[in-house]
Amino acid sequence: MIDEPLQPEAAQYLDAAPSEQPLSEQPLSEQPLSEQPPVDAVPRTSGGSHRRPKPEKPRKSKKQRPFWIEAVVLLAIAMGIALVVHTFLFQAFYIPSGSMENTLHVGDRVLVNRLSYKVGHVQRGQIIVFNGEDSWTPEATTPPASNPATRVLRDVGSFLGFAPAGEKDFIKRVIGVPGDHVVCCDSQGRIKVNGKPLDETYLASGPEGNVVETTTQVNAGRTFDITVPKGRVWVEGDHRDDSADSRSHTGDAGGGTIPESKIIGRAFVIVWPIKHMRGLGIPSAFHGVPGATLVGMPYGVGALAVLPVGWFRVRRRRRQVRRGEAARAGALPT
Repeated sequence: MIDEPLQPEAAQYLDAAPSEQPLSEQPLSEQPLSEQPPVDAVPRTSGGSHRRPKPEKPRKSKKQRPFWIEAVVLLAIAMGIALVVHTFLFQAFYIPSGSMENTLHVGDRVLVNRLSYKVGHVQRGQIIVFNGEDSWTPEATTPPASNPATRVLRDVGSFLGFAPAGEKDFIKRVIGVPGDHVVCCDSQGRIKVNGKPLDETYLASGPEGNVVETTTQVNAGRTFDITVPKGRVWVEGDHRDDSADSRSHTGDAGGGTIPESKIIGRAFVIVWPIKHMRGLGIPSAFHGVPGATLVGMPYGVGALAVLPVGWFRVRRRRRQVRRGEAARAGALPT
């Protein structure tokens, strides 16, 4: 029997019939629900075996440390930071006496920069704290602690600047630096440094509790004339008649001066009480004091230092004149 060509209607019917692809080759969404794999089916691994993923273990919540442990750790960190700052940067000091009135009063707390003289030099007019052990007499004595607990509390207070730091530490103002010629006094009772009188308007006089301001050197009868040795400074308190300073130690080694190596640092600010809070700068009295290297130099020595320079300049000028004359002579017609 010979196959007859399809009629157009039949061909159209066949084209419209759905494709009978195997269920496995049809998209999952087109497969009957009975043939689709269950949703929670275990995926097949590359090796062909079925493995269930390991269930995640519940995370254990971190056990919170007791409060007292955290407090101890924080206290230890704070003490460590305070120790580093106290040893290398800044230190607070309690003022135990009136030797620096009216600039500093008893009970004031000042902050001292311990780096000032490790990276710079001592300057006239600065207020410094230094160690006067074995040479200076304490200006304020502290009774010994009655028990170990009191001693510990006093040491901690001294460390933080809330109690006297000790009988070996002193605070004074620098009057003369190495090489300075310091003399007391001129006809107006003023100290002279390198020939310049100091108008110290910050000075105080009178007994404790009745301190008044003064502009002259108190106890002018205690005269002195000293050139500050190398590596040492001359210091005095602002309350001149209540301060055992360099003037009281002129018979000691160094003539009353203290070694720069004994300086702890520079007091640069009052931090307590709030009503006294202010910076501690260099008074204007020290502005314009001539340098120590120029003081006492004879005029003849200065002239000898200038003459060689003048001679070389004159000689150079003559040489230039001769060269100019020779050039002009060569340019003229013969």
